[in-house]
Amino acid sequence: MRKKKGYGRVSTKGQQRDSNSLEDQKNKLLDAGCDEEDIVLEAYTGTKMDRPKFTKLLEELEPGDTLVVTKLDRFARTA
Repeated sequence: MRKKKGYGRVSTKGQQRDSNSLEDQKNKLLDAGCDEEDIVLEAYTGTKMDRPKFTKLLEELEPGDTLVVTKLDRFARTA
């Protein structure tokens, strides 16, 4: 069965205050149609490629699933 899997991440305490908190991201993911049990949230710097929860989420994606993020920089960045 196809699922919408959501991912939210913060890397700094400032982000948690500036309307980009994990709670804000979770609410946006729920609004986008993700079920609560299919949302993964983590506080981890985006400058490191090794993000354990994100890696596990990618491994769990099945053909036809959709990965939902609130902003592209929550899962990918160049610097």
